Amino acid sequence: MSDVLLEVKNLKKYYNVSSGVLHAVDDVSFNLNRGETLGIVGESGCGKSTLGKTILRLVNPTSGEVNFEGQNIASMDLKEFNKMRPQIQMIFQDPMSALNPRMSIKQQIEEPLLIYNLIPDKTERANRVLELMDTVGLARRYAEMYPHELDGGRRQRIGIARGLALNPKLIVCDEPVSALDVLIQAQILNLLQDLQKEKGLTYMFITHDLSVVKHISNNICVMYLGQIVEMCPTKELFEKTLHPYTKALLSAIPVPSLKNRRERILLKGELTSPINPEDKCRFAPRCLYATEQCFKTCPSLQDMGGGHVVACHRVKELNNL
Repeated sequence: MSDVLLEVKNLKKYYNVSSGVLHAVDDVSFNLNRGETLGIVGESGCGKSTLGKTILRLVNPTSGEVNFEGQNIASMDLKEFNKMRPQIQMIFQDPMSALNPRMSIKQQIEEPLLIYNLIPDKTERANRVLELMDTVGLARRYAEMYPHELDGGRRQRIGIARGLALNPKLIVCDEPVSALDVLIQAQILNLLQDLQKEKGLTYMFITHDLSVVKHISNNICVMYLGQIVEMCPTKELFEKTLHPYTKALLSAIPVPSLKNRRERILLKGELTSPINPEDKCRFAPRCLYATEQCFKTCPSLQDMGGGHVVACHRVKELNNL
C-alpha cells in the first residue's frame, strides 16, 4: 500500500464573474501521506478554504486531479463519489453556523449515521453517539441540549464528533480553532493530535495562523492568491524560510520576549487582482526584491532539496544558495 493517501495534481477552480474569470485556486499540486498533517497557510482570500472545498467536491474543480487512494475523485460522477464521501470529512471554521440550531447535540452527531444507514439498530446508534461524545471529551449530559446552549469549544467538539462518525481516513480542518479563545484553541489542537495518533487519521489543516500550524503539521504549504509559493517540512520552514512572502508572514508572529523580537517586514503596494491575472509573479507588486523579470513571467516551483519547493525567480540569489 502506498504511503500517499491524497495526491493533488494541477488543481484549478475558476469562477466566472462580471469582470472576467476569478482564479481562486490556480494549478495547485501536492501529496499528503497517511497519518500526517499538511498545513495550508496564507492571508484571507488566498484560496486555501476553496482548495479544501474543491478537494471534498463541495465545489466542483475546473480542472485537475484529486487522487484519493489512487482514485481520481474529481472526475467521478456524484453517485460514485458519494460512496467514498464517508472516508473524507470536514471540520468547519464556525461551529455555530455549521450546526443545525433546531437539532439537539445527540441528533447532530447521529445525523451522518442515519444518512449513510451505517447502524440501523436504534439502540446501537444511540450508544455510538455517546461513544463519540466520550471520544471528543463532550459530557453525556449535553446530549439533549442545543448548540446555542453551549460555548464555542463544546460546539467545535460536536463538529469533530460528526467528522469522526463515519470513520474517515482524511479530515479537512478549515480553520477549526480561529473562532475560539487561546485556551480552548490549545485543547482542540491537543484533541485533534490525540485522535490522529489513536485512529491513524490524516489531516489537511487550513489556517492563517502560522503559530498554530507549527504545533500540528508535518509539512506546510504557503499559498498566495490561489498559488503555492513555498512548501516544505514544518521545521525547515521556520529555520530556513526562503520565499519573501513567507518571511513576511513569519515576521508577524508575536514573540513574548523583548530581547528576541523579530524585525517586522511590512508589505506595501497593491494586491494583484485574482480576476484575469497576468503572466507574472502575483506577489511582485508587494515584494521588496521584485525585478523586471518578476513582472514579465510567473515563477514555477523550484526544488531546493529535502522536499523544499519555492516559486521565486530570485530565491537562490536572495538566500545565497
